[in-house]
Amino acid sequence: MKLRVVLDKSEEGGFMAYVPCLPGCISEGNTREEALRNIQEAIELHLEAVEMN
Repeated sequence: MKLRVVLDKSEEGGFMAYVPCLPGCISEGNTREEALRNIQEAIELHLEAVEMN
């Protein structure tokens, strides 16, 4: 499954990542790489929660 991830610089420093087609699926990190790793985990958890319903 391919999902579009939006990565923005945070005003406080670091990066924020979110998935537009998965409302509430948001994460952040101090670096781009950390934010992308964190959003991957957030996607997996989000999809697991949807499967359970």
